[in-house]
Amino acid sequence: MSVQALPSQPSSLQIARQLAQEFAQTAAERDAQGGTPKAERDALRASGLLALSIPTQFGGLGASWSETFEVVREFAKVDSSIAHVFGFQHLMLATVRLFARPDQWQPWFEQTARKNWFWGNALNPLDTRTLVRTFAGWREFSGKKSFCSGASDSEMLIASASDESAGGRLLIAAIPSGRTGITLHDDWNNIGQRQTDSGSVTFERVRVEENELLLDPGPLSTPFACLRPLIAQLHFSNIFLGIAEGALEEAREYTLKEGRPWFKSKARHVSEDPYILAHYGEFWLGLESVRVLAERAAALLDEAWQKEHALGSDERARLAIAISTAKVAATRVGLDLCSRLFEVTGARATHAALRLDRHWRNLRTQTLHDPVDYKIQELGEWALSQTRPTPSFYS
Repeated sequence: MSVQALPSQPSSLQIARQLAQEFAQTAAERDAQGGTPKAERDALRASGLLALSIPTQFGGLGASWSETFEVVREFAKVDSSIAHVFGFQHLMLATVRLFARPDQWQPWFEQTARKNWFWGNALNPLDTRTLVRTFAGWREFSGKKSFCSGASDSEMLIASASDESAGGRLLIAAIPSGRTGITLHDDWNNIGQRQTDSGSVTFERVRVEENELLLDPGPLSTPFACLRPLIAQLHFSNIFLGIAEGALEEAREYTLKEGRPWFKSKARHVSEDPYILAHYGEFWLGLESVRVLAERAAALLDEAWQKEHALGSDERARLAIAISTAKVAATRVGLDLCSRLFEVTGARATHAALRLDRHWRNLRTQTLHDPVDYKIQELGEWALSQTRPTPSFYS
């Protein structure tokens, strides 16, 4: 009697690729309309991928950072807005893991995995308009925050407020998005990343309980806690890489199907044109270089994450350099490719319905939030004097 093999479960990457195929069908149209990608966010909820980075003992899929960023890249190839909010989901989970006590983050992990919670961001430490008042046993947040990616259609928020009575100390909390006094504004209307829900949030006397504050160990307290900004930087590096990979694939398909040799060319087909081939060779070389840097940085992050509180400041510094290197390369290569892709697709590829410009717009919008010049300065200080980058909320 033969034993029939049970069907194998699809991997997280296979699930992501299937979702990406679905997202790709409406990506250009949704780029035009902006707003919240509600159907796509619900598809992510149903997929189980919101628990991708949560350890299995808390109901998650137990993925490493390398595996998580591979999924981010898969989404970024077709829809960088979806990749943005999906990656921020895991950045927010990392935030509570790094800044909070186990009796806080473990229940949040379990509920996220069980209820398919989406986490949004209202942290933005550079926006100090939200202030905190202290009462007996609780705090009150009042003010406004900008660039609150993923806040709309979320169940939980990571929010921050400045405590002026403590010299402007930043207090960070994990609170339900629907709490009384929180208003999520639909006011994000930028040229790129148009469905990241990165608008503003208003806090009107929002009550925050003591057990919702992320105080122990808190931000920037240990080398392990200082991994949070590095995770954010590597998240963006993978978005930039994914955007460029997707742009190259769209350009390639258009060139092969619609491209025509220039009338002065002796080539019979566009695929034989030496100038077209030279461009594609440069695109490939740039992307392969970024892939190696991004994957190396992710592997180093996995090692650092596993060490937890045994992580040393020297190891953290080397990881920061590896991630900055990948981000600078991803920024430069991505912007170059997304601009020059029209040189291999031609004038007809500028038809508005194709929206091939969205790749450049998305990349240009996101890269401006962290000027690459300062990353290069850090790399120069390291290369010349072996000066370690100083941990902050951004590096």
